Amino acid sequence: MKPIWIVDDDQSIRWVLEKALARESLLSRSFTNVRDALAALEDDVPQVLISDIRMPGGSGLDLLQAIKAKHPGLPVIIMTAYSDLDSAVAAFQGGAFEYLAKPFDVDKAVELIRRALEESLREEEMDDRLVDAPEILGQAPAMQDVFRAIGRLSQSNVTVMITGESGTGKELVARALHKHSPRANGPFIALNTAAIPKDLLESELFGHERGAFTGAQTMRRGRFEQAEGGTLFLDEIGDMPFDLQTRLLRVLSDGNFYRVGGHNPLRANVRVIAATHQNLELRVKEGLFREDLFHRLNVIRLRLPPLRERPEDITLLARHFLQKSAKELGVEPKRMSDEALAYVSTLPFPGNVRQLENLCNWLTVMAPAQTIEVKDLPREMIGTGSAESAPVPRAVEARLPSADFEGGHDLSDYGGLAMPVAEADTMTAVRPVTATSMPAPSSLAAGWETLLAGEAKAMLESGQPEVMDVLTRRFEKAVLEAALGVTRGRRVEAATRLGIGRNTITRKLQELGFD
Repeated sequence: MKPIWIVDDDQSIRWVLEKALARESLLSRSFTNVRDALAALEDDVPQVLISDIRMPGGSGLDLLQAIKAKHPGLPVIIMTAYSDLDSAVAAFQGGAFEYLAKPFDVDKAVELIRRALEESLREEEMDDRLVDAPEILGQAPAMQDVFRAIGRLSQSNVTVMITGESGTGKELVARALHKHSPRANGPFIALNTAAIPKDLLESELFGHERGAFTGAQTMRRGRFEQAEGGTLFLDEIGDMPFDLQTRLLRVLSDGNFYRVGGHNPLRANVRVIAATHQNLELRVKEGLFREDLFHRLNVIRLRLPPLRERPEDITLLARHFLQKSAKELGVEPKRMSDEALAYVSTLPFPGNVRQLENLCNWLTVMAPAQTIEVKDLPREMIGTGSAESAPVPRAVEARLPSADFEGGHDLSDYGGLAMPVAEADTMTAVRPVTATSMPAPSSLAAGWETLLAGEAKAMLESGQPEVMDVLTRRFEKAVLEAALGVTRGRRVEAATRLGIGRNTITRKLQELGFD
């Protein structure tokens, strides 16, 4: 480990810190002015630097600025006898690790230096990891299944359907599938079908000829032509208008398409990867999605787990996003304390990885210190998790298979790749309700679960299809009706009380046919 540098024109301060660090078996090196420290910095770098803010011949803030320009990850502790707001703000704006006011308690100063050392060593380790950071991060078993699936598909051009909640990283997986495929040298073109107005979506996909409609002044190539020889990623495919689904089916069937207003068929040499957060089987049943197109797209299905199913990845992702956000903003990276990480790992994150990334961006800008504590989190997040006790479990919890693939076909027909296929898209287990999981009398809890189990058994014995979907919809509808009744129809308040996001409750109300 490299020495700790002390920069102060006060000999007594240098002596006290040197002796205190020596007692902790920590090496130190002292400088009386900024000029000498900058000269030494040309040939050497400290593990941590402690500097006074006001010295003859140079300011500690000037030294801080010079260090951050060359070594942005080096923790710098600023000392001053002038405990005014301007100095504190200037120090933190300059990227200081911490602000130490004189006179200080020696033990507290050593404790602060220890924290800075830990941060410095952690930064070095993180820098080594980020040199060759993968495009997708995840250590949870469910994510390892996804990585294995990408590897098995690496030499295939087969159509893939990616399912998962919003914010789980479906486009990242699509890009990884393209990057590791035989089409890696071709273009990767992404289109969110839900973000394009219905009247323009056909032109976006297939292009148009000049004069095909009002405003079509020139010929325009569509996404299929732009993706020639590469991959076309169609996000939120479940929202594609029904009439366009027919045209897409035609392209997937015979590889030919026409520009809007065109008469000459064009050949598409494109691999299609589709993604959706919706239950396409249910949309097919409701007549909103073509069954033949569903089977064309559903050759191989990859399911991305929501963040609540992979809490062990939250720490890894949070550190990565804090580093990424700091780099984009050009500031000193912040870190979460162990207590903050433990607390954040208990949060439900209905927005999944995207919500966690947004939180890290917010903390990079708004957290007052370099080390983020629980109290520094947004107010709306404090109280929704539990750092000391496990979160209250839900009475009915979705349990999904961890297999690499769901639905679709075995890949034995595609280059001899052996690939396991899950038998069902989703499975839901009803877990017993106890006094710890639901504050209701045990007889009442057992009563509704018994009724639910009896209903499921009767439906299964009668051969009724889609039992899981039917019961899940009835359960969700009952819960939403109760929540809206309590809040007198206020959706945002109902979502907060249920522990789900505003977009989620809006989508659920639409799916369940609420007025």
